[in-house]
Amino acid sequence: MSQAKSKLHLVFGGRVSDPRTLEFTDLASLDIVGMFPDYESAEKAWRAAAQRTVDDAEMKYVVVHLHRMLDPGMPSPDQG
Repeated sequence: MSQAKSKLHLVFGGRVSDPRTLEFTDLASLDIVGMFPDYESAEKAWRAAAQRTVDDAEMKYVVVHLHRMLDPGMPSPDQG
C-alpha cells in the first residue's frame, strides 16, 4: 500500500517594512506559529495569528508550502 506524501506547511509572521512585500524587518523576532500537515490546518492557524494583529498594518503572517521546497516535482493542488 502506498502512503501519501506529507504536505508540510509552515506558518510564521513578523513586522514588515512595507505591507505590500515580504521584507521582514527583524528576522530574529519572527513569530513561528508552527508546522502543519495540511493546508487546511495551516490556514486556520494563519487566520488566528493574522486576526490577533489585524490593526497593525506592518505585521504580516504567511503560509509557506514547505513540501514544494522539499520536493519541487510534487504537483500543486491545481495540477492534481
